[in-house]
Amino acid sequence: MTLPVKARNPDQDDRYDIAGRLLSWYDVNHRDLPWRVPPHELARGVQPDPYRVWLSEIMLQQTTVEAVKAYFRIFIERWPTVEALAAAPSDDVMKAWAGLGYYSRARNLKACAQIVARAGGQFPDTEPELRALPGIGPYTAAAIAAIAFNRPAVVVDGNIERVTTRLYSLATPLPQAKPEIREIVERLVPGERPGDFAQAMMDLGATICTPKRPRCMLCPLREDCSALANGDPALYPVRKPKPERPMRRGAAFVAVRDDGAILLRKRTESGLLGGMSEVPTTGWTARKDGETGTVAAPFAADWQHMGRISHVFTHFGLELEVYRAGSGDEAPHGHFWSAPDDIAGEALPTVMKKAIEAAIPGATKKKGVPKKRHLHTMEKP
Repeated sequence: MTLPVKARNPDQDDRYDIAGRLLSWYDVNHRDLPWRVPPHELARGVQPDPYRVWLSEIMLQQTTVEAVKAYFRIFIERWPTVEALAAAPSDDVMKAWAGLGYYSRARNLKACAQIVARAGGQFPDTEPELRALPGIGPYTAAAIAAIAFNRPAVVVDGNIERVTTRLYSLATPLPQAKPEIREIVERLVPGERPGDFAQAMMDLGATICTPKRPRCMLCPLREDCSALANGDPALYPVRKPKPERPMRRGAAFVAVRDDGAILLRKRTESGLLGGMSEVPTTGWTARKDGETGTVAAPFAADWQHMGRISHVFTHFGLELEVYRAGSGDEAPHGHFWSAPDDIAGEALPTVMKKAIEAAIPGATKKKGVPKKRHLHTMEKP
């Protein structure tokens, strides 16, 4: 791929009212989001709720806005304050989170809520203090500081990376370009309305400056865009080829009691899918395969092969052979039976729902829960 060489000079930004033009666009074209205070309400003195900003930003890590909306509403309805979330049983939080993925976020969410609640329910308003809380990294701290407290923080998510690399035709591939992008964004952040500026950059990337087929003719910054001037904004951001994900294999065992209850167990609190519920599986991990046959079944039975499911984690893919058997026995040590009406509400990660569905179609279906989709910020679980 040959990239254009003509790029804008970030040091010439004093000639361009990028922030002002972008904020004017945002005032009219901002997205209506359940956690956001729109600009006209901010102008009337309505202040953002740091709890709602924090909750949304944690949910949005590695997950799309559309996937988060329904989960956010469920959490706010059940736990309208940080004190309420702090007092909630951990199992209830994990169940409400099930399907959003990256489950360490839910564990950190509860831990962070407890710390803030003990401090009187007030979130700190500076990036260093925010970063000291569980689950809050550099991006999330900057986003909360800017959006909730109007601090002139440098907020850089995937959308903002895309907008910036196109504005300046940055040929340095990601992630090596991150420091350069941050320096440019720091120069662009206005002294007034830095929270709105950050959200405007996000909205521009999400609705106009999209990864494919950007709507350049509708962009308020099209006159300033070096990539558009050079002919092909879709060339940016430049990325190095991703290494191929390794594929791991294992087996899942769906035991069904006479009354339709399904045998589950809880995973250890630490590690992949920590604290979530699962059907018994073999010892697969991100680094090794597990048994794929019935030799590792939780008990002797007439296990029937029900097919194979696949799932993609951040760093590896997984294929599980799914087996089903009936049982009228008591649950083995460390396991429990979940009644048919309770299965949909269990803290089951998506991969386990897939395994159960392969054995018992429709068993995990629950109205009002969105499908999981990924990629918003750049933080890792």
